[in-house]
Parts: sequence; structure tokens; C-alpha cells
Amino acid sequence: MSATLESLTTGVQVGAVLPLLTAVVQRPAWSAKWKKVVAVAASLVAGVVAVAADGGWDQFQHGKLTTVTILGVLAASQTSYDLVWKPSKLAPWLEALTTRKAPQQAE
Repeated sequence: MSATLESLTTGVQVGAVLPLLTAVVQRPAWSAKWKKVVAVAASLVAGVVAVAADGGWDQFQHGKLTTVTILGVLAASQTSYDLVWKPSKLAPWLEALTTRKAPQQAE
């Protein structure tokens, strides 16, 4: 398998599960804009970690492979969220589950 295809495969694998990890951080009350900013930032971070984990820190000297991996993470995370995690209600459920609830005041 070519190095580019391996990098893309790594990015897609990481991106497919990333929305579940991102849902732990995001909150239901956040606007769609802020949720998108967090998702894109998480994809960039996860892409960098995937590159380092797959080929070590020396892998960053190959700009094409780094870019392919990061874009693979971003594309797969957005696609898997829209096609799998959001319709299954799992990602929104995780957001709600991990949101800290304010204690109710005694009446």
C-alpha cells in the first residue's frame, strides 16, 4: 500500500470515532458555530496526533502525508457524525450526559 493511502486510512479511522470524543467536550447549549469550531480544532489536533503515532515525529517532514492524514480525519469526522453518530442519537446523548447540571434550588 502506498504511503499516501496508509496516511489517509489512518486519518479516516481516527476521524470515524472522533465525534464521540468531541461530544464529551461539547455542550448542548452551545451554538452550531461553536460546536463546529470545536469539531474542526479537535480534528486538527487528532490529525497531528495520528501522524505522530503512525510515523513518529519525523513524519512531519513529509507535508503531503501530514496534510492527507489531517484532511482524512476532518472529512471522516464530519461525515461519520452526520451519517452515523447524530442520527443514532449517540453523540447528542453523550453531550447531554457529560454536561454538568446545576443543582436545583430547594423550594
